Amino acid sequence: MSEVQNGAVKAQGWVVYPVGSRPTIGLSILLGIQQYLTMFGATVLIPFIISGAFASNNIPIPPEILALMISTMFFVSGITTLIQQSPIGNKLPIVQGGTFSFLGPMFAIVGMVAAKGFGWEVGMQQIAAAVMFASFFEIILGYSGLMGLIKRAISPIAIGPTIAMIGLALFGIGAPWMAGNWVVSLITLLALILYSQVFSRKSKVFLLFPVLLAILTGWLVALIGTLTGWIALDNPANLTGKLDLIKAAPWFSLRPAVPFKYGFPKLNIGITLAASLGMLAGYLGSMVESIGDYYSCARIAEAPVPTEKMISRGLGAEGLGCLIAGIFQTGNGTTSYSENIGSIGLTRVASRRVIRTGAIIMLVLPLFGKFGATLSTLPQPV
Repeated sequence: MSEVQNGAVKAQGWVVYPVGSRPTIGLSILLGIQQYLTMFGATVLIPFIISGAFASNNIPIPPEILALMISTMFFVSGITTLIQQSPIGNKLPIVQGGTFSFLGPMFAIVGMVAAKGFGWEVGMQQIAAAVMFASFFEIILGYSGLMGLIKRAISPIAIGPTIAMIGLALFGIGAPWMAGNWVVSLITLLALILYSQVFSRKSKVFLLFPVLLAILTGWLVALIGTLTGWIALDNPANLTGKLDLIKAAPWFSLRPAVPFKYGFPKLNIGITLAASLGMLAGYLGSMVESIGDYYSCARIAEAPVPTEKMISRGLGAEGLGCLIAGIFQTGNGTTSYSENIGSIGLTRVASRRVIRTGAIIMLVLPLFGKFGATLSTLPQPV
């Protein structure tokens, strides 16, 4: 027999705060912040990768727009997480956020836009158009239940090369960025290895936040190098100009919540159609991964095994999330975050209230202009 104490359900189960538990507001806020920090590292990197793709095609995104992209990414993550927690979602304690599965098609879109002589604004519009058009594929497959049939025909042999190609495409951006300052980049890489493979065995903090802590370490090294002068002004790791961006940023801004902030997408048959078809591969990979996440989340959270209806609603909700991501022009889509599922296993907190609280934090913080500006100071070598 179970009893409730401070919102936690004390039962024979291993989880301290089960899916339906209601921790106090104060505790929910603290645990919600932890969920936010867990997805921080991966989420903040995606706009930098997108910006790097534009820069490598000689249509660089201005620093203030990069700050806006970061804020928008977190804002949309809050919306899509709440959708997944609603009756039209699967109601599992899963956080939604940007996905690396869409980066391969995104690189191709940026290349096509640059080849036709368009600027970064058109690039963001065409990425948004492709994400929105292809999102109906996931919405229909999800809510109709057809994904269950398609899943049987998709083997790991088909998905594996797709994921591998995404990783190889990222190398073309990451390696030149590291070369901008090998000292800073290698310190960051070493920190990531130590935090995730060594220190994580002794401390839950390093087990839960290895990427975030490695980023902060590299960031701190770059800041020290900037202030002491051993990093030259023209070096990519120098933060001088980026610190000025923080000063110039407004304290409060509603721009992350503005739809089509870079202009309404114009239909370009040569780009839009090809981009939308290419984006379908990213959607398939994301959907198969999400199904695995649903089962993992339910098992770790000690929730019932997901039914076909739950899986269908979850995928349909992710499709809606991608449609919203396209409307707000994040330059990406949305999917379930495995990192946050892992944090349930570490913290033994699976409460939906905590996930919803974390989603609200994601909605509010991006509206502070200096939030995105501060995150945009992350130097390329890091």
